[in-house]
Amino acid sequence: MISDPARIPFYILASTVSLAVVILVAGGAQVSRWPKLFSVLVVAFAISAMGILFAKYGANFGLPWWIYYTVPMLATVFVPPLLFRLSLWRAALYVVMAFATAPFIHAAFYYGLGWGDYMPFLGLPDLQAR
Repeated sequence: MISDPARIPFYILASTVSLAVVILVAGGAQVSRWPKLFSVLVVAFAISAMGILFAKYGANFGLPWWIYYTVPMLATVFVPPLLFRLSLWRAALYVVMAFATAPFIHAAFYYGLGWGDYMPFLGLPDLQAR
């Protein structure tokens, strides 16, 4: 997989913001409470950075897609509800929201910015090809 490594920080930032919003909304956190917001941002950044780097370099080193994609996805699904001790209902809402937002961020990078390396294992149609 060949790509511009300068995109990685942008991927991480966008993923962090998206994940932090999902955690805050599903967790019912009050944004005005700084310690909670800060901890959500730290956790979202850690999951995003590790997940994107694992996926990027896992793909580059020849790991099967079901490993380099599934490990970050499982971290995204399980770590925030456990760390923030979400109730079962809020954890279920979080998982639904996390899965619902993932296609949007992937599509935004793939179709909106033309970054095919963001979805390398899917043979999606190229809307810009003529």
